[in-house]
Amino acid sequence: MRRLNVRFLLGFFAGSLSAALLVLATVGTGSLASTRYEDLSLFSDVLRLVRNNYVEPVDETKLIRGAIRGMLLELDPHSSYLDPEAHKEMQIDTRGEFHGLGIEISKERSGFIIVVSPIEGTPAWRAGIRARDQIVAICPTDPPEDWAEPCHSTKTMDIHEAVQLMRGPKGTEVTIRIFREGFERPEPFTLSRDVVKVASVEGRMLEDGYAYVRIRSFQERTARDLGRVVDELAEENGGEFDGFVLDLRDNPGGLLDQAVKVADKWLDGGLIVYTQGRVESQQQEYEAHPNGESQYPLVVLVNAGSASASEIVAGALQDHHRALLLGAETFGKGSVQTVYPLEDHSGLRLTTALYFTPSGRSIQEVGIEPDILVGPNPLPASEQEGGGMERFREEDLEGHFTQEEAVPDSEGDSDPEEGAASDLAQDVQLARALEVLKSWTYFDRLREARAESAAVHSADAASDAPTP
Repeated sequence: MRRLNVRFLLGFFAGSLSAALLVLATVGTGSLASTRYEDLSLFSDVLRLVRNNYVEPVDETKLIRGAIRGMLLELDPHSSYLDPEAHKEMQIDTRGEFHGLGIEISKERSGFIIVVSPIEGTPAWRAGIRARDQIVAICPTDPPEDWAEPCHSTKTMDIHEAVQLMRGPKGTEVTIRIFREGFERPEPFTLSRDVVKVASVEGRMLEDGYAYVRIRSFQERTARDLGRVVDELAEENGGEFDGFVLDLRDNPGGLLDQAVKVADKWLDGGLIVYTQGRVESQQQEYEAHPNGESQYPLVVLVNAGSASASEIVAGALQDHHRALLLGAETFGKGSVQTVYPLEDHSGLRLTTALYFTPSGRSIQEVGIEPDILVGPNPLPASEQEGGGMERFREEDLEGHFTQEEAVPDSEGDSDPEEGAASDLAQDVQLARALEVLKSWTYFDRLREARAESAAVHSADAASDAPTP
């Protein structure tokens, strides 16, 4: 019956309003059916009044989509309607390949779009775009018809809108206005879009024995790419790692199944995560499998930008005491979204479940507290005084689930070593992670030496004992 309702709702959006209202109103019995009829009749009346009396002709499809967006805003910050273009972009993001400029971006609260970093080899990287540049305006070659000006400020844009404007067919151009420290005024950068491939996993050796891997997001190939990168580092190291840093900072999440597979790499058994929703299919348990991965010391870096799938991995490794978490408290997004494709190629992203770590923790709103709290690098004074990017977390989002609601009532060309040294000098959290791993190794070696010494003393004592 649920599929029947969806089919008729889509028919209604295509224009068959009265028939859809009739069907929806008669699904159910008694006062419930009557209430549904009254609500849908009210919607029909408003649509008719707007269509017949608004000062200008209206696009009814645009109005209907706006009504859907408004309906989903009543739920939570992560449920949303994806128009066909946004739905397509979301699918592209999970594949990790698109046509665009190659910029990772963030958003200051009530501020401009901020460049997190340009991706090496992309149009943005070649044009000299830098981390922490402010994109104050976007000027597409073919601006939308409803724009009065050729450029729009990013102060009133959300990230999704900015991404849509900067992506486009290969070879087409877009101008972005950049402001950075040292500029007297925003400067225009005109870039030609190209194919951008986002590597969700990258790694290197920090020094002999100590490996580092960063996961940017959880895409379709993340678990497979992680395995390849770890194998390459093991070969480069020439043997077992003395320690390993897994960097999940500023990782916004992604695909649940990939998060499960990543956590599974370092676990030999037990629960990774479980989900609870109203529908039986949303009540799932995900278990780890024996994989023979060496039990080398593991430190996981997290911060306020580590969200959702990142928190699943971090929570599982922490609960199983497989890794130490180092950094800052995570974002606190403990909900699962399912994307339902619709017949007009749009999509419905709906919060369908909450997830829990192996020990039964909900991290919704509260996040995961690291075992070792280490703050990020201090910002330059100029940025501290008002220009810096303000961190926000799940608890800052309007309409989010509270912790109480989430918990159930019951139940490059440069020398790699030089690059690593430079990273450690600039990255306080990474430097501390390496320090922790070395200390970890030192104590392991101390215990091994003590055990060997005890065995020798025991053997000596046995040889000195009188023979009966």
